[in-house]
Amino acid sequence: MASTPVARPRIREIFLAFLALGLTSFGGPAAHLGYFRNEFVARRGWLSEQDYADLVALCQFLPGPASSQTGFAIGLLRGGGWGAAAAWTAFTLPSAIILVAFALSANLLEGPLSQGILHGLKIAAVAVVAHAVLGMARNLCPDQQRTGIALAAVLLVVFVGGTAGQLSAIVVGGLAGLFLCTSASGDATGHSSLAVSSGTGRLSASLYVLLLAGLPALAWLTPGTLLDMLDGFYRSGALVFGGGHVVLPLLEAEVVQTGQVTADEFLAGYGAAQAIPGPLFTFSAYLGAIMSPTAPVVWAALALLAIFLPGILILLAVLPHWNHFRRWHRAQALMRGANAAVVGILGAALYQPVFTSAIIGPREFALALTGFLLLSVWKLPAWAVVIVMAAGGVMIGA
Repeated sequence: MASTPVARPRIREIFLAFLALGLTSFGGPAAHLGYFRNEFVARRGWLSEQDYADLVALCQFLPGPASSQTGFAIGLLRGGGWGAAAAWTAFTLPSAIILVAFALSANLLEGPLSQGILHGLKIAAVAVVAHAVLGMARNLCPDQQRTGIALAAVLLVVFVGGTAGQLSAIVVGGLAGLFLCTSASGDATGHSSLAVSSGTGRLSASLYVLLLAGLPALAWLTPGTLLDMLDGFYRSGALVFGGGHVVLPLLEAEVVQTGQVTADEFLAGYGAAQAIPGPLFTFSAYLGAIMSPTAPVVWAALALLAIFLPGILILLAVLPHWNHFRRWHRAQALMRGANAAVVGILGAALYQPVFTSAIIGPREFALALTGFLLLSVWKLPAWAVVIVMAAGGVMIGA
């Protein structure tokens, strides 16, 4: 990764900012993007609304965990290669550690107090995503054309569903932007400060393809559970679009259908992953720990790296060409449409699964509305709202 020397205080700043999010970002990928936007665009000003939306659109296009790729890119923008590593590590480790601990002791999340806190944290995700959607809509859908593109994206996601719906929404939004957003006012999206050399891009692309083709060959030539695990987890991270919940069927096929993990163990870990902060891809750490009774921590670390690595490699492979693409006038119109579609995708995610999984009655709705007003009117930081929502969840449970 090409990067200039960055002062240690900046790397520490990146690490601590992402660590706070890794400890408090509940609600899945859509909520994570809301937390990122609130922290790094609205509060810290590390990048513009337009740059952030461009990154989200790019990472939605690529295979891998979109929210983790976005966080990695923000760290890269702020602190170069070390900043990217600090961002990914700080955002990923908290949930990975919790899930490994859960694998070793399945009683961590039992009890009415814990359940109440977890319920409140899911409600917090509703407030955070709603606040993010509103803020992005104001900036990225300022006219009728882009508002219509966002609405079309919602309809595609709702009626098509799954990854196909999300990818279709971005493609259709970009194509619509080519025709409807050519005369849109505002600054061009012609430059990004994400500096990745072409050599780094070529190396990353080569490693991506080499591992994708080489790991199955190694697993076939040298039969062994570890190589099989690395191959299966790398392929899951390399070939899944949409990340998060979409990867679960692939992992289930790799570990449950092969008899390495029981269905009950798989579902228990999935439930825990839903209830804790951080990226859902850290579910791989739980599976790695379950699969090895002799070295659970080592296997958890290897599984975690195997599933995240392809998403990072493909992102680094594409970034050297990103600025050239964005400088084209037609590309700017395409990105306006794609950014509007991203707003629609987040809007659809606000309802399903964020709202529907958390708001099960009027009390939950009132608590979520309180959190939204605390963010939008009283301008409280997201972590403070998370604490309030957690306390509210305990009160509702009682």
